[in-house]
Amino acid sequence: MNLKELAKALNLSFSTVSKALRDSHEISIATKNRVLAKAKELNYQVNPQASSLRKQKSKTIAVVIPEVVNDFFGPVINGIESIAQEKGYHVLIYLTHEDMQKEVAITKLLQNGRVDGIMMSLSEETSDTTHLQALRENEIPLVFFDRIAEDIDAPKVTTDDYNCGIKATEHLIENGCTRIAFLSIAPNLSISNKRMNGYLDALKKHNITPDNSLILACTGDEAKNKTLIQQLFKSKNRPDGIFASVEKLAIATYEICAELTLTIPRDVKVICFSNMQTAALLNPSLSTITQPAYEMGREGAAILFKLVEKKGHHFLLENTVLNSALVARNSTFSQPA
Repeated sequence: MNLKELAKALNLSFSTVSKALRDSHEISIATKNRVLAKAKELNYQVNPQASSLRKQKSKTIAVVIPEVVNDFFGPVINGIESIAQEKGYHVLIYLTHEDMQKEVAITKLLQNGRVDGIMMSLSEETSDTTHLQALRENEIPLVFFDRIAEDIDAPKVTTDDYNCGIKATEHLIENGCTRIAFLSIAPNLSISNKRMNGYLDALKKHNITPDNSLILACTGDEAKNKTLIQQLFKSKNRPDGIFASVEKLAIATYEICAELTLTIPRDVKVICFSNMQTAALLNPSLSTITQPAYEMGREGAAILFKLVEKKGHHFLLENTVLNSALVARNSTFSQPA
């Protein structure tokens, strides 16, 4: 019997049961007595060691990310560590590998008092946020960055994904594209939806009717993604512009174009969200929306430590939005005949 099961048996929230067991003044005497009676009936035992750990400082924070094969998360971690070092804290990195069940397991592990706070970017599979709500109910300081959980009441640090979705699409339009494809990742991720909404609104603004056949719902399966992109280019009315929501889909596009002997940017122009340092070295150099990854890490960590130190709980719940930059390179510029 654990606390979650006890709460379910009582038909009360996790937070209410936890506070009742701690004899919190926020809970009525009647509710406390009911909780204690049910705990005794079900032989629920409070874990004094875990409770003690939660009251102490581990001088450690956790960073939960979906992957490391990505040029975005490296600078973010550097930014986080720069603040952690100033505070005298250690940083533990946990990888979900885009797997929701691993994310659930990690969050359960982190509820035992081994860290003082958590920074998190969601896996592409995460659709149910119950495990994240449990972190909040356990009063563990939590800050989301980039891939956020919209329904969890916690600070969030993001970039201007929607506006940059507009910028990227308009950049392709200004360079002659009329059939622009959007390569998305998991539809439940906030970043994917905001970037796609920017793409759709930019098309409408320029009197281009959105075409559902040009919106590819890609996944974490690289082979499947390449097949989808290949089919897109083999279609009767193939796109003349590609807006990839993440860098791995832009790289897949380059590979498929090489296989099909399509030339970038003559046959198709490509732009994507990416912090890839080698973008300028690709052939042709890749146009990108570059996010302020290092600054996101520092900003998120600064907010997290204010929560850990019990400062500014209320005003910190709002979103912090940092600006990304469009870096135009050869993959989107028309070459002379």
